[in-house]
Amino acid sequence: MAQLICRELALGYDGHAIVEHLNFSVERGDYLVVVGENGSGKSTLMKTLLHLIPPLSGEISLGDGLTKNRIGYLPQQTPIQRDFPASVEEIVRSGTVGGKFRPFLSAADKARAAENMERMGITSLAKMPYRDLSGGQQQRVLLARALCAADSMLLLDEPTAGLDPLVTEQMYELIAALHREGMTVIMISHDIAAAMRDATHILHVGKTLFFGTRQDYLENAGAGFFKSE
Repeated sequence: MAQLICRELALGYDGHAIVEHLNFSVERGDYLVVVGENGSGKSTLMKTLLHLIPPLSGEISLGDGLTKNRIGYLPQQTPIQRDFPASVEEIVRSGTVGGKFRPFLSAADKARAAENMERMGITSLAKMPYRDLSGGQQQRVLLARALCAADSMLLLDEPTAGLDPLVTEQMYELIAALHREGMTVIMISHDIAAAMRDATHILHVGKTLFFGTRQDYLENAGAGFFKSE
């Protein structure tokens, strides 16, 4: 049974569709990479999956035990977010509240945050100001925060944007390791070649729509299926 099913989705704003007739499904343990040209609707899709904006039409359904509060999200960072005045530990712990206000964290919440900081290799940075970290360190912090909010699925919007090649490679390795542990991953990426190394499936959005396995995508791309874009 699929964790996520999208049927005949139309995505956009103010009644203007960017993408129409979008159909795909995600099974537990899949690693789906979403690709396409700038402005093709990739980030709009991510926001729609997170229920931050409604679809113009179509249906999104969850299954196999997946609920909204079991999905973690790592968004693209803005300059304001990079300068956020909080410690690493405070930001990671904020992922445990699941969007609900709680003045105090439980011992279990604190333990979960500590576990995910350890997983991301940032325990030594716990008391440091987030704004003083490098771009790669900040992404590890945000990934640890997302893991505090998720135990089934991660949605990642350009997680390596602005990172140097070495840090980019380290980030992809972290994501691949989480996938090997059983996490379902949906990731937007502009770096198709690097992202596809670990992908099980590809969703291509734009003038041409495609959903299928990585091998199917490579065969279609090789046949010139996407050259019209």
